[in-house]
Amino acid sequence: MEHTTTVVVGAGHAGLAASHFLTERSIDHVVLERGEVANSWRRERWESLRLLTPNWQSRLPGHRYSGPDPDGYMTAGEVVELIDRFAAVSRAPVRTGTNVTSVRAVDGGYHVTTSRGEIRCRTVVVASGACNLPAVPPISQAVPASVEQLTPFDYHSPGKLPDGGVLVVGASATGVQLASELRRSGRRVLLSVGEHVRLPRTYRGRDVLWWMDASGVWDQRYDEVDDLTRARRLPSPQLVGTPERSTLDLNALTASGVELVGRWAAVRDGSALFSGGLRNVFSLADLKMDRLLGTFDEWAKEQGRDAEVDPPERFAPTRVPDSTRLRLDLASGEIRAIVWATGFRPDYRWLDVPVVDAKGHLRHDGGAVDSPGLYALGLPVLRRRRSTFIHGIEDDAREVIAHLAGRLAARG
Repeated sequence: MEHTTTVVVGAGHAGLAASHFLTERSIDHVVLERGEVANSWRRERWESLRLLTPNWQSRLPGHRYSGPDPDGYMTAGEVVELIDRFAAVSRAPVRTGTNVTSVRAVDGGYHVTTSRGEIRCRTVVVASGACNLPAVPPISQAVPASVEQLTPFDYHSPGKLPDGGVLVVGASATGVQLASELRRSGRRVLLSVGEHVRLPRTYRGRDVLWWMDASGVWDQRYDEVDDLTRARRLPSPQLVGTPERSTLDLNALTASGVELVGRWAAVRDGSALFSGGLRNVFSLADLKMDRLLGTFDEWAKEQGRDAEVDPPERFAPTRVPDSTRLRLDLASGEIRAIVWATGFRPDYRWLDVPVVDAKGHLRHDGGAVDSPGLYALGLPVLRRRRSTFIHGIEDDAREVIAHLAGRLAARG
């Protein structure tokens, strides 16, 4: 049996950042990856996908963007190249094609079972991602077989769907991007809208994520957030990365011909039933956006930065359709496909340690999991609000690995 101090599960940006800081502290370790480096970016993304964050924010420990388009947005392929380069430069001890099938606690650490053998270690870093499985609601089981159902993992491009209309369920970043792409392809598109986060792509002449970064909103620590559970479950903002830096909100989708309906509540007698109350859903999203923009304005004024940016602005409220359908006959042929853009969840079926809650999420305190010597990285609001994004991993990984090193030192 092999022995090492630390096993890192996952060779995406989070696992490689963990490896970087483990190497910096001379802690022997291996990084186990079921596929290839950056596997999810290679295998589980649709063709037109781009990052929501501008290129200048695409940074990893000791590795910064130096290309010709700092304000552009990386394609999935470019993200793979970024992570590949980081793995090579950092000389991470990655073992690809190594599937972890079990991690269980033993005296003095953990026993890791893989498709290529057994490993004993003192600590484990779980960096396998938060988006391993699509979260498809149970009502999908009542959809007629004549309607094809897909998740964002299955979707590649409009041309690979059956001819006809498409119902996209979910209006976070993924949902609005796919609805827009499908509509541009000439299809009839319905978008089922629930709770969402509305943001403009640019505000006062700067990318809205520049404001999140510069104003310190993203620096808020997990132990300073009022409702941490809710913050960790928030849908991703309605943003898209395009050369034009265009805003993709519900108003833009409506203008393009997408039909908005309420949250999909049930299937009855072969029909999808949508909830009413879109006006309230829209108003809440608009209110939260305006509050955030107000926070940016206050910061710019207090810091004397008003002269560097355009004047404050506000955006038109989300337009409520004159009439909203509450029922859709799924057997009528009006739609031929459904795309479930209803979020994702992690997959911890291999983790044989009682640290996963009833909803499938790890119990942890800023990345220190509820089992001595077990750690996590790459989860939403792990230690800061920016933890979700690639550029948020550096500080998280540094602090989590410092905690891990402290534990090793204390135990000798």
